[in-house]
Amino acid sequence: MKIKFRHILLVILAVFMILIIVAVVYIRNIHIPPPDIKDTTCIQWQRTQVNDSLYFVGNNWLHRSPGGLWEVYLEGNAFERGVAFGKLTRELLEYQEDAFVEMINQYVPSPSYLNFLRYFVAFFNRNLPEYIPEEYQQEIYGVSLSTSSRFDFIAPAYLRQLNYHAAHDIGHALQNMNLVGCTSFALWDNRTQDNQLLIGRNFDFHAGERFAENKLLCFVNPDTGYPFVMIGWAGMCGVLSGMNEKGLTVTINAAKSGIPTSSAMPVSLLAREILQYASTIQEAQRIAGKRQVFVSESFLIGSLSDNKAAVIEKTPEKTALYTSSGNQIVCTNHFQGKAFADDAMNIENIRESDSPYRYARVRELLEGKSGVDEHLTASILRETRGLNDKHIGYGNEKSINQLIAHHSVIFHPSEKKFIVSTHPYQLGEMKAYRMDSIFTMTADRLLQAKDLSYAAENIPADTLLYSIDYAHFLQYRQMRDSLKAGISKKNEITVDESFRDRFISSNPEMYDVYHLLGDWYESREEPDQAVSYWKMALSKEIPRLREKENLEKKIQKHQNKVSIRP
Repeated sequence: MKIKFRHILLVILAVFMILIIVAVVYIRNIHIPPPDIKDTTCIQWQRTQVNDSLYFVGNNWLHRSPGGLWEVYLEGNAFERGVAFGKLTRELLEYQEDAFVEMINQYVPSPSYLNFLRYFVAFFNRNLPEYIPEEYQQEIYGVSLSTSSRFDFIAPAYLRQLNYHAAHDIGHALQNMNLVGCTSFALWDNRTQDNQLLIGRNFDFHAGERFAENKLLCFVNPDTGYPFVMIGWAGMCGVLSGMNEKGLTVTINAAKSGIPTSSAMPVSLLAREILQYASTIQEAQRIAGKRQVFVSESFLIGSLSDNKAAVIEKTPEKTALYTSSGNQIVCTNHFQGKAFADDAMNIENIRESDSPYRYARVRELLEGKSGVDEHLTASILRETRGLNDKHIGYGNEKSINQLIAHHSVIFHPSEKKFIVSTHPYQLGEMKAYRMDSIFTMTADRLLQAKDLSYAAENIPADTLLYSIDYAHFLQYRQMRDSLKAGISKKNEITVDESFRDRFISSNPEMYDVYHLLGDWYESREEPDQAVSYWKMALSKEIPRLREKENLEKKIQKHQNKVSIRP
């Protein structure tokens, strides 16, 4: 017995030692030290508040416009810019992180699975700094010094901020979450009113309503490279949509990716490097070609120097340039160039996703049009109908305007002008800015100016915002969320005839109304009712082939059950 006990004890001790060794190796692997900063005096900088809408940190400032947009100006070396960015926006940083964590908790409600994901992402991204230029590591580290300790349970501040810069990549790698589905296009020569390059883009990254509330325009005057503006949120050092002083623009559109096996450079930071250091399409392609990414992406590059636009199509394995033989180019979420014509994943994406439909709709709206101006560009970006002006339901992912956009923006490089949407989505007033006026802004002018945009060039809010249709859409969204919670048994909900009628009338052409009603009746073991509503859903415009096939399988499954009843 003593020998057996000693043997068991030795086994337990051996297992315990192995676990300790594994834990030590794991912790070493996920520990990412911050970059080495030689001069840290800027950490002592203090923020000065002038009023409710204006703050200074040295020569850097943060201003809130009357339309609700936040504008921030940053200068200096990378670490100084990051420190100033963090200090100026510390409340916005906390709000943004809280909104993002709230969204993650909604998508992944299981605490144990969330904990697993936390360690998995940390381990997966353990080599992330190897793929991020030192300049951007220093800037992100500077921002992280102002983040809230409330979220330290997720990871240390610097590690969190690094991983947040890969959120776009992770979002479209997990495509079943439907976080991304962007649309963009560019016109030049006789297609535009002044024969100059004009770019329109919707950034449809949806991380919840709160996440998109505080849109931030970041004007960066770096110590190396070109000054530029980018549209994002507090703490975001990567580029989603932006333009530099040379009139080069960058916007990113996710493409279908396989499950990544290791981390590489986040696409938003590659877009940042292009925007900061390229002045032509050729230079942008050269920068993109030397970097490794871990998801597939299209980079729509507009170039004042070239007076045209092109798309850099990039996967973890290959980089290619797609150009147009005409004077327009459209970019959604699939590759168009010959380099990916035989790519199995791209072929599957074209066959199964909503991307080709949105692509065709943009081309339809542009067909035969010349002299396109900023107002017509805005109307296309705001379009909610489908091909041939068919009503396909508000919020349908086949729409150019899916009513989920973080921001919508129009670039006019020859005038160094951009026009960006205000809350909500693309519907609020679009405010016009000229880069030169911001980069030459003095403190005295800033103290006197209430609005930094050019009010005469703003584009009015979409009439949809004030319509009964929009009020119905908000009702649809609220009822949809309640119904989903009821189906999953998270909340008790009564779906009677009144509820059904109000839900259907709130968005009658939206396939998801009938899909969810069918799922409700299935969860209540009423297959006849479920099949009836699923068939209605099939008569509507369904974004993805897989969703349509799943509906057909559910109908067939329950019809088979009915047919074998005694």
